[in-house]
Amino acid sequence: MPKHPSSHPSTTPARSGLGGVFAALIGAAASVLLVVRYGESWLRSIILYLSNAGWARRVVTGFGPAWSVASRFIAGESVDQAIGVAQTLNRAGMSVALDFLGESVSDAREAADARDHILELIEQIHLSGVDAYISVKLSQLGLKIDENLALANMRALLEAAQRHNIRVRIDMEESALVNITLDIYRTLRHGEGFDNVGVVIQSCLYRSEDDVRALIDEGAWVRLVKGAYKEPASVAYVAKSEVDAAFVRLTEAMLSPEAHAKGAFLSVASHDDAMIEAALDFARLHQISPRDFEFQMLYGIRRERQRALAAQGWQMRIYVPYGTAWYPYFMRRLAERPANLWFFVSTFFQK
Repeated sequence: MPKHPSSHPSTTPARSGLGGVFAALIGAAASVLLVVRYGESWLRSIILYLSNAGWARRVVTGFGPAWSVASRFIAGESVDQAIGVAQTLNRAGMSVALDFLGESVSDAREAADARDHILELIEQIHLSGVDAYISVKLSQLGLKIDENLALANMRALLEAAQRHNIRVRIDMEESALVNITLDIYRTLRHGEGFDNVGVVIQSCLYRSEDDVRALIDEGAWVRLVKGAYKEPASVAYVAKSEVDAAFVRLTEAMLSPEAHAKGAFLSVASHDDAMIEAALDFARLHQISPRDFEFQMLYGIRRERQRALAAQGWQMRIYVPYGTAWYPYFMRRLAERPANLWFFVSTFFQK
């Protein structure tokens, strides 16, 4: 299958047809001046707003260069493409987390379609023998329609994955969904005995230190991230320095002897050298084995750093998204790294 899927080539005419409309969005080029004045947090807020705006989704996904940039972070649109990328990363000494992109479905049929696709992904992981687990958003499985629907769909995935000794991570979404996400995780992990399910914690949220303490007691398998959603100051740290400090505290808690004794396992998911070095320093100081935790980074971001950590003997797992519903994921990556936005804007003016 070509890397540039058939759903996107028609966007060449859109460069002129959508030029006027997209120029308004590209008015974000003027944001260079505003960023200088107000800082990158302003730009991040705008991009995160656009990630949920239907009109922006239509404009961006109809613009050819958008896929050129997005494909730096996305493995393709098919299961076969995702498995191929996973095999390449495995050969380079890195394991993989596969994510079939999608979130906030609007009806039960969409949720069932997503479930069925992920069931096929589980089967292909098994047949190919790749070193990979899967990550799933509960809103993709119908959480915002009916939590029992999401629970049933997640249960079906865990049953299939358990038969093949494959793990499944429940991704964390916006703060309004944290309670129900953790409730469903605990129902499946403790109430129904699925030992192949894990969860994600975001260091930006005030509540996360309490959540991590509870998860340590439960011997949970946790991926720690900073958080990619725009959250109000009433529930989340605003300053980067506060988010970073919380990330380090949570990392050290999850790597503590107490956490290890209880069977907790941490995935340190960050591209920030300060966060990576904090984890490495703590691990070396306390003689923590590289087998007792792992680093995670996103596909297409900081590849040299990924390879370097793996070469040094640390466990490295690459989060590999794929699928046609790439727009929200793509926009959150732009928000995290404004340099990606400038690259995207520049393609509009190239001949």
